[in-house]
Amino acid sequence: MRVLIVGASKGIGLETARQALDAGHDVRAFARSATGIPLSNPKLETFRGDALKQADVEAALKGIDVVIQTLGVGFADLFRPVRLFSDATRILIAAMKAQSVKRLICVTGFGAGDSRAAISLLQRAPFHLVFGRAYDDKSVQERLIKDSGLDWTIARPGVLTGGPLTGRYKVLAAPSQWRNGIVSRADVADFLVKQIVDVTFVRKDPIVVN
Repeated sequence: MRVLIVGASKGIGLETARQALDAGHDVRAFARSATGIPLSNPKLETFRGDALKQADVEAALKGIDVVIQTLGVGFADLFRPVRLFSDATRILIAAMKAQSVKRLICVTGFGAGDSRAAISLLQRAPFHLVFGRAYDDKSVQERLIKDSGLDWTIARPGVLTGGPLTGRYKVLAAPSQWRNGIVSRADVADFLVKQIVDVTFVRKDPIVVN
């Protein structure tokens, strides 16, 4: 598959690019700092652009089969109004529809959308204080995706770590199973890459934890 990874310069996006290349996919790695991506592979194309600029996103989508969106904000941004996730997603969805790209895989997080109800009582106040602004916007992002008509999958990881790929993570699809937990970025990337060709979680929004 020809895969566009939005936010590919670090974190889950970078690890997803690495694993998608290892799986044999053609990867277009999209980021403002794409030229600094520390990967070398003949199937890798780095694409410098801004997820908030429509022209950049439209250009990056040309010839693409699957989009994986892995946007993030810095810690300091958590204490200011956050609109990156919803604004970038509006642009991406419109561009995908215009170019007839149907498959969208997106990372949000445990606590976004209807998964917020699964946060324990003890965790709710600190979660809202620190992550509330970002996750309010991620909830808007999820609604946009679910209303898009695309073939979407939303992955909601728990607390992220820099641990190794284990393959022993759990994918909790039913709301009755939803809970928080830790999970490595490498394991989240493993799940995302599997969704490139797997239709099991199309139009589903599972929690991914250890």
